[in-house]
Amino acid sequence: MTVTRTPAPAASDTGGGRRGFHGWRIVAVFAATQTAGYGCLYYTFPVLLHPIAADLHTSTAAVTGALTTALLASAAMAMPVGRWLDRHGGRALMTAGSAAGALLLIAWSQVQALWQLYAVFAALGAAMAMALYEPATAVIVAWFDPARRTRALLGMIVVAGFASTIFMPLTGLLEDRYGWRTTLLVLALLYTAVAVPLHAMVIRRPSHGATVHRSTPATRRAEVRASVRDTRFWCLAVAFVAHGAAMSAMTVHLVGFLVTVGHPATFAATVAGLLGVLSVTGRLLLTATRRRFPLHTVVAGIFAVQAAAAISLPFIGGTRLGAVVAVTGFGIGFGVASLATPSLLADRYGTTAYASIAGTLNTPVALAKAGAPLGAAALYTTASGYTPVLVTIGGASLAAVAGILARAGSPSPAAHAGRATDDRLASACSRNCWNDTASIRQPEESNVPGQP
Repeated sequence: MTVTRTPAPAASDTGGGRRGFHGWRIVAVFAATQTAGYGCLYYTFPVLLHPIAADLHTSTAAVTGALTTALLASAAMAMPVGRWLDRHGGRALMTAGSAAGALLLIAWSQVQALWQLYAVFAALGAAMAMALYEPATAVIVAWFDPARRTRALLGMIVVAGFASTIFMPLTGLLEDRYGWRTTLLVLALLYTAVAVPLHAMVIRRPSHGATVHRSTPATRRAEVRASVRDTRFWCLAVAFVAHGAAMSAMTVHLVGFLVTVGHPATFAATVAGLLGVLSVTGRLLLTATRRRFPLHTVVAGIFAVQAAAAISLPFIGGTRLGAVVAVTGFGIGFGVASLATPSLLADRYGTTAYASIAGTLNTPVALAKAGAPLGAAALYTTASGYTPVLVTIGGASLAAVAGILARAGSPSPAAHAGRATDDRLASACSRNCWNDTASIRQPEESNVPGQP
C-alpha cells in the first residue's frame, strides 16, 4: 500500500537544488550518449550499405531489409520497454541496451551471410529500443516539470540532431581506410566507452519527495487504460503514424527523386543532407513559437508546411532553387515530432504512466516508419515515377495535421482516472494502514541512485 505524501518544494526534482542539478546532468549525459548511439547504431548503415552488399555478394535491397527487421524489432519492444521504465526507471535498461548494442556492432562486423545479418539486426533493434531516444525521453519526462521539460528535451535532441553530421563522414572515412568490418569494431569501442559507463553511473530515478503521491501499478494500469480509451489518444496516433511514414519515405527516396529529375548525385546527396540540419532548426522554431501559441497549433502549422513542400516538389524540384526551397520547407518539420510527442502526451496524460503510454503510441509509429519506404518503392514501381509518391507523402502530412488538431481542446479522462485510483488506495490506507505510515515515509537520504 502507498499513502499520500507531503510535497517538498524546497528541493524538488524538477527545480533547483542538488536533485535539480542532477536532472540537468542526466540531460547532458543523454546529449552525448544519444549522439553516439544514433551515430554508431543507425547512421552507420546507409554509409556501409554498398560495401556490405558487395562483400556478401547480394543486392542493396536485400541488405536494406535488415534495417527494416531492426525497426520491426524495435516496434515490438516499445510496450515492454515502456512498462519497465514506469516500474523500474532507466538505469539498468539503458545500460544493458547500450552494452548489447556495442556487442552487436562486433557481431555485425563478423557476419558472413545475409541470414546472419538479419539475425544481428533483429537483436540490434531490441537494443536500440532499450538505449536510444524513447527511454531517454521517458527518463527526462520523469525528472522535469512542464515548465522545464521542453527545455530539457531540447537540450538533448538538439545535440543528438548532429549525430548524422558527425558520424556519417566519420564512418565513411574509417571505411575508406580500414574497410567496413574494422570500422564497426572501432565504432563498437567508441560506443562502449561513451554510453555504458555514463548510463550506469548517472541515470537514476528522481526521489518522490516532491510528488503528491507515489504511483502504484494499479495507478499506472488505470491511466494507461483511460488514455487508450480516449479518442484524442488515437487522433494523436493517426497524426504521428502518418507523419512518421512521411518522414521515413522521404528520407529513403529523396535522393532517388532528385537524381531522376536530372540533378547530379553529389547535389542530391548534399540537399538531402540538409534534413539533419533543418531538424534542429525546426525544433528551435517549435520551442520559440510555443511560448506564444498552443503547442498543437504550432505543430499542425509545421506539418501543413511539410505537406505543401512535398506536394510541390515534383513540380519545382527540377531546378536547383526549387529543390532547395521544397526540401527546406519539408525539413523544417523533420525533427518536430521527437519534441512534440513527449510534450503532448505528458500534458494530456501526466507522467505517472508516461513510458507505458508512449510505448503504446510508439509501436504503430515504428511499424509505419519500417513499412513506409517499402510501400513508397512499390508505388514508384507501379506508377513509374515519383510524383504519386511525393503527393502521397504530402497527403500523409495533411492527415497528421488533422490528427493533431482533432479534439485538441477537450479534456483528457486519463489524469482523472489515475487520481481516482490513487484516492481510493489512499482512502483504504488511511482506514487500515495507519501503523505502516512511518515505515512508508522514508527520509530523502534513503533515496539512493537507482532505487524507485
